[in-house]
Amino acid sequence: MTFVIGAACVDVMDRACVEECPVDCIYTGGRMAYIHPTECVDCGACEPVCPVEAIYLDADIPPDQQQFVMENARFFAEPLPGHDAALGSPGSAAKLGEVGSDTAFVEAFQP
Repeated sequence: MTFVIGAACVDVMDRACVEECPVDCIYTGGRMAYIHPTECVDCGACEPVCPVEAIYLDADIPPDQQQFVMENARFFAEPLPGHDAALGSPGSAAKLGEVGSDTAFVEAFQP
């Protein structure tokens, strides 16, 4: 995973990054957006358009937000609350639409 979305996105979800992403790999949960770790082509187009500066290179995410690196991957790899199966690699955030759920960590996160 190269780019991840951190804590500043929780309860904001401006979606400018979703619109800017040329490969449609930014998916929306209930409280925040998530970058698919294998669908992302590391172009970086999403980072400068985020109005709350929530997008980081994984190596540059602040130490107090390291959990969000794991949560971005977990969003796709494990079943979310209310879902029977993991999302996996849907191939298109626009086709899938808003997921409406988050990882348990994000659901409980207090910004």
